[in-house]
Amino acid sequence: MSILSLQNLSKSFGTRTLFNDVSLSIEEKEKVGFVGVNGSGKSTLFRIIAGLESPDRGAMAVRRGASIAYLPQEPDFAEGATIGSAVRSGHPEMEEALEAYHRVAAELAAGSDDADRLLARQGELMARIEALGGWHWQHRVETVLTHVGLDRWDRPVAGLSGGERKRVALAQVLLQQPDILLLDEPTNHLDADTTLWLEEHLIEYPGSVLLITHDRYFLDRVVTRMIEVDRAGLTPFTGGYTEYLEAKAERQARATAEEQKRAKLIEQDLAWAKRSPSARTGKQKARLQRLDAARREQVENRVPAREAAEIRFGVPPRLGRTVLELHHLSKSFGDRLLIDGLSTRFRGGERIGIVGPNGAGKTTLLRLILGELEPDSGRVEIGLNTRIAYFDQKREDLDPDASLISALTEGDWVEVGGRRTHVRSYLEGFLFPTEIHEQRVRSLSGGERNRLLLARLLLQEANLLILDEPTNDLDLVTLQVLESALVDFPGCVLVVTHDRYFLDKLATGLLVFEGNGVVHRHEGGYGLYRRLREAKQATEAPRREASNNRPAAKDSNTPRPRRLTYREQRELEQLEGAIMEAEAELARLQQRLSDPGLYTDTPEEVAAVTAAFQEASAKVESLYARWAELEEIASG
Repeated sequence: MSILSLQNLSKSFGTRTLFNDVSLSIEEKEKVGFVGVNGSGKSTLFRIIAGLESPDRGAMAVRRGASIAYLPQEPDFAEGATIGSAVRSGHPEMEEALEAYHRVAAELAAGSDDADRLLARQGELMARIEALGGWHWQHRVETVLTHVGLDRWDRPVAGLSGGERKRVALAQVLLQQPDILLLDEPTNHLDADTTLWLEEHLIEYPGSVLLITHDRYFLDRVVTRMIEVDRAGLTPFTGGYTEYLEAKAERQARATAEEQKRAKLIEQDLAWAKRSPSARTGKQKARLQRLDAARREQVENRVPAREAAEIRFGVPPRLGRTVLELHHLSKSFGDRLLIDGLSTRFRGGERIGIVGPNGAGKTTLLRLILGELEPDSGRVEIGLNTRIAYFDQKREDLDPDASLISALTEGDWVEVGGRRTHVRSYLEGFLFPTEIHEQRVRSLSGGERNRLLLARLLLQEANLLILDEPTNDLDLVTLQVLESALVDFPGCVLVVTHDRYFLDKLATGLLVFEGNGVVHRHEGGYGLYRRLREAKQATEAPRREASNNRPAAKDSNTPRPRRLTYREQRELEQLEGAIMEAEAELARLQQRLSDPGLYTDTPEEVAAVTAAFQEASAKVESLYARWAELEEIASG
């Protein structure tokens, strides 16, 4: 049954049309993901559904009694609000009922002369609280706040970072438990573990969920339908992100084939028209009309140029022997230890993801490298030829009153990698159409601001890129081309991000912040790191249980746990690389087995490929088991 229906909605801002005569129906309990380039109208569509904006034309129908809650990209809060009060304000009826109940209870405890009336009122309030969700409200508030990574709930919202404010707003809308939940980039500023919790929460959520996100793993796990928003309207795709890619690839293949047929028809008719046989005037006229129609159809079906960004890094300065090296680096704030004796070296061609819980010290590390903070001990060594370009997640370097052109450069031309390009052409390459080049930065969406910062970043000829949350608010198209550009970048990249898909596709290694100052280097992407961590936890759980059940030692002669031998230490260091290679071979064989051509073209190879797959699978399991065994010894 439909819970939300949009009929022939249209919305424009000045000369810019976001969508025209679009219609959409959302079913009860349906989970729908919305994708499209920044500025295509996704957030505006959500604001219309939430009742914060009105369409120019069209109608919206919501099932009678259905409630709606909306998480915007950049939330606002009441003046003077604390974390706790802001979150509880999302359910004002409950808060009012609880406050009234406690007032009545206090009056009764004080020995009021009007006890009968107060007792009757107390009964009414108890029934009201039960109807609103019971007496576990405060416990639910505390549970959700803990899950989204917020503590010290009496802190004022005004003093929080942008990421913390977003998490407060997320907790607020989740606690409302509306029938229709609108989430605009809910995973921004969430660490990986919190994102996993949110995935599970939304999968089990009893209402309808509409979300805008660039987190591709999140889309695959949570949604059952995708909606692509562009100038053509709202295009539905069944399934999650992977199914969306497959269906879109099929559509584009069909469109390409049709385009080639039309091009051939145009070529044939054009050759005929040039011959212009005068004796066949009537047929000539009909054929020329068909040629004109084919040309129009070709133009109408052509993919707009600005729907595919082109992000290219210029040729960076030549790298020296040392790009960046950290020597026994330590940093604390008060009694809070963030980094304790970190030593590591970064080389050209490495792309290192920096991951860990919020507040663990990731941005602090970047500020130490950039020289904005002084370490408590140790030092940062930057190579003589190293040139750094920094991407700031707060977008503080953008003047909100500047135009897009003046925010990018002072002149009419820019130079990237020795190639001179007009500033307007350069902006168009980053999906900024000509008609908005004179607009103020303040009019841009969060994703468009991020894209403008990336455009400016590329103008710096650097060989060390330091990127702090570059994926926040970016659309999937820009993300894909950014990933490709970074993979091809010949310098060194350090990137703080919680985007697991981005890390798996990009990172050659990780710096993992474990908390309490512990930071360790891991080779490989996030998926491998997580599987190794889960394998380690699986071996540690029974060990901890056995340790808890073991009787206390009666003397000091308990044998000391053995340490890794030199050979075992070397083996452990090499195992992560061996696991990566074994998993790559397993994936190759799995792809081979899923290819229908194996069974139709070369059936004699099926048995051998199947045996090789089983052998590779056993090898992966064996390597994981050995890694967990050595890690257990290493951890004492």
